[in-house]
Amino acid sequence: MVPNCLVLAAGLILTGCANNPKDPTVGWTPEKIYSEARDEVSAGAWDKAIGYYEKLEGRAAGTVLAQQAQIDKAYAQFKTGNKIQALATLDRFIRLHPTSPALDYALYLKGLVNFNENLGLFSFITRQDLSERDQKAAKDSYESFLELITRFPDSKYSPDARLRMTHVVNSLAAYEVHVARYYAKLGAHVAAINRAQQAISDYEGVPAVEEALAILVKSYDAMGMAVLRDDALRVLRKNYPQSVYLQGNAPQKSKNRWLPW
Repeated sequence: MVPNCLVLAAGLILTGCANNPKDPTVGWTPEKIYSEARDEVSAGAWDKAIGYYEKLEGRAAGTVLAQQAQIDKAYAQFKTGNKIQALATLDRFIRLHPTSPALDYALYLKGLVNFNENLGLFSFITRQDLSERDQKAAKDSYESFLELITRFPDSKYSPDARLRMTHVVNSLAAYEVHVARYYAKLGAHVAAINRAQQAISDYEGVPAVEEALAILVKSYDAMGMAVLRDDALRVLRKNYPQSVYLQGNAPQKSKNRWLPW
């Protein structure tokens, strides 16, 4: 007589086997798997596409098609919002395939993943604080784009990368000035000076520097530091002779405008 516990265990095993779906890709060629993945991408079924790409990576390991599957998977992960996984996949691709003809695209996509993660959270758009994590993502995005245009200046992705780099720098500088402006309004002039100086030193030549200099003039004046005030005013006049801040008619904070890509 078979013990009841063994009968139960056998039943559970059989049930598990019955619920284990058959792999539909058994017997498929790598080319067919890739074709099916592309069909899922066209349909917007990103999760299904990722599954096919992962199967293809294993079955066509060491081939160009497997490399293509890996980078396509990173894009699909990005589209599902799984940016951590997308970055991990791209880092692995860049590490394993340093001479791949798709390396420029991998660098561009890595910059794009970080770019989309944080730029919508800047405080001058949402009035929320930009966390250290968000700033790091923006800077990582910049570094990926910089590596792309340095190593592959003629890549078809480089022109867009340059535009996005400009936007990242302008946005980070504008955030520093936003914080400096906030401190100045509170009368926390030392803090305002520190943030304005950081914007000037870290983001030389960007539009936000004009207001950063004006904040320095105002804060130094409020603190009775005439020499430093006059020095900042001299720099403002030299670099921005038509500045509205020199006329005591500072503009209202304008809305952020995205670059046309």
